[in-house]
Amino acid sequence: MDKRDDNKEDKRKIEEYKKNPMINAADSLNRSMYGDLSQLTKGSCLTRIITTVMVSGIAVFLTLWLNHN
Repeated sequence: MDKRDDNKEDKRKIEEYKKNPMINAADSLNRSMYGDLSQLTKGSCLTRIITTVMVSGIAVFLTLWLNHN
């Protein structure tokens, strides 16, 4: 492939993104890496307790902070 073919391909992609702007967002989401949240609940009893306390603490903090403002 030479440079002109690359430029044509780039221009075609730009035009496609202009026609359908959600394609760019979908491509970004498809390429990103998501963590496996189920791993938080697996493990020992201590791990589950710590995770539960942290999630509950964050929820309480956000509730109090949002009600304060």
